[in-house]
Amino acid sequence: MYGFQVRRRTAISVVTLVVCALGFSPPALADSPNGSYSSQLLYFSVDVGPDLSTPCTVVGELFVPDGVDAHNPAPAILTTNGFGGSYKDQIPALQNFAENGYVGLTYSGLGFGGTSCKITLDSPAYDGVAASQLVSFLGGQEGIAYTDQALTQPYPALTAVVQDSVDHSGAPSTNDPRVGMTGGSYGGGIQFAAASVDPRIDTIIPMITWNDLSYSLAPNSTGIISGVSTAEPGAAKVLFASLLFGAGVANPGVDGYLTDPSRLPGCPNYVPYMCNAIAEAVVTGDIGPQVVSELRASSVSSFVDRINIPVLLAQGQQDTLFDLNEATATYDALKARGVDAKMIWHSWGHSHLAAAPGEFSFSAPDEDAQYETGRFMDWFDHYLKDENTETGPEFAYFRNWIDYEGNAAPAYATSDTVDVGTARGFQLSADGGLLPDGAPVVPGSKTIVTAPGGLPTGVEPLNINPAGNIPNAQIPGTEALWTTAPMTEPMDVVGAPTVTLRVAAPGQPVVFAKLYDVAPDGTSSLINGLIAPVRISDPSQPVPVTMPAIVHRFEPGHSVRLAITGGDISFRGGLQGMPVTIFADGSGPLELPVVG
Repeated sequence: MYGFQVRRRTAISVVTLVVCALGFSPPALADSPNGSYSSQLLYFSVDVGPDLSTPCTVVGELFVPDGVDAHNPAPAILTTNGFGGSYKDQIPALQNFAENGYVGLTYSGLGFGGTSCKITLDSPAYDGVAASQLVSFLGGQEGIAYTDQALTQPYPALTAVVQDSVDHSGAPSTNDPRVGMTGGSYGGGIQFAAASVDPRIDTIIPMITWNDLSYSLAPNSTGIISGVSTAEPGAAKVLFASLLFGAGVANPGVDGYLTDPSRLPGCPNYVPYMCNAIAEAVVTGDIGPQVVSELRASSVSSFVDRINIPVLLAQGQQDTLFDLNEATATYDALKARGVDAKMIWHSWGHSHLAAAPGEFSFSAPDEDAQYETGRFMDWFDHYLKDENTETGPEFAYFRNWIDYEGNAAPAYATSDTVDVGTARGFQLSADGGLLPDGAPVVPGSKTIVTAPGGLPTGVEPLNINPAGNIPNAQIPGTEALWTTAPMTEPMDVVGAPTVTLRVAAPGQPVVFAKLYDVAPDGTSSLINGLIAPVRISDPSQPVPVTMPAIVHRFEPGHSVRLAITGGDISFRGGLQGMPVTIFADGSGPLELPVVG
């Protein structure tokens, strides 16, 4: 456990956005109702791309606490939106930071929320370089910020932010603010991109974001070469991919395309390869080597060796887009290089955005009442204000089976290591049993059929909404099941389940591994909606499978069920339908990391 610093929180206020055009004199900032900070809508002129030849106009809002100026400077927080959002989404967070003495800047990422240029999926050469120029603004550089969209009314040099004399590469630096970054999902990926190109950034807190976009959008749970990266893609998340792609295309609206027609050619509002990527994913269920390369270029897995600052990772247990394995891969890569990194697994994520009570809030952050919000504030106070605050445990994870009131801290278990569980094995038996290690199993096999065209082989809740009221029903002959006896005592699983399959197939099938909790009445629940696609390149060899990590309690009377299905409604599987035989002897065990 760790010391939890109690703070006094001031009320969150609503700020009025005001565009000022006062020539070269400092424009007035809009006051907050309680007088704790002022705000200013700004437009930034940035140049991006490998040769800095692409100009973009970025829209954002600056927050400056009362009493903070050149004689009494404060550290800064830089943040941006999640995919499809805008700078406005992060206003409540920056209001809270301003009330705690931080200068804040929230901005719309490239291609979103009034900012020009195309979406580049948090590419370091584009989004990272744009963020770096906003860091320069926070560090006092002139000629970047304007109070009007036409970029005719310059905003004066900002002098309210603490300056550092040396950056994190050890080099003397100019326009170097004391600055941290925070944000979730797309606003988490940008932090790695920015830090990879700008050593002036001091610390980051990425939430619910990716390690390797090729895994996120076309995961393969076998053939892992590093972290979550695999030798070849698995099956495309067609629902997520289509929704995200559509949101990006629609974001500028008609007016946006008319104002900036350069967004249309090649691929609307995207760099060109994205249209090829979505076409490949939807039509074939696969993505080619060039798309994989492009996606990885926008992934921290490709440039983690350039991240050298403290990182607090926060990832969601209910997240079928960016699962816990992604944050763990980033954490492991950072720790292997000696980077100061810690990790939180919280309850919420892309497939269930509502945090547990007392855990976190995007709209009303409260560092006293919310466990994560308090951790984030402590982290920034430690690394940006040089305060003697505790930064919390190495690893913390939320347990939804713990009763508590108020702050969610009691529901969090903590550890000085991420590997908290001890492997407990269950052998696959041909009679459908999952038997404890050492128990005699029935030899034999089960055969399933994959659907032609990569089509689903049944229905169940969609991965974009696992809590949806859709029954689980598979076409007979398309799934194989193995189930344990009912638990006699609680079994807490924390981490990634694994299993090795021995199979036979006439081609290279794609199957889907799933872990269910089976209640005493026989109803089964797919744990957190998580699914592990498995593209079997060589059926003659054992197939090791690493499933998405979970935090789950199997209560007494409940059973564990492993399912292998020939298709899934949320994915596009292999195009060729075929029989796949799974042998009990030579497969297994299913290993669950059990705590306690």
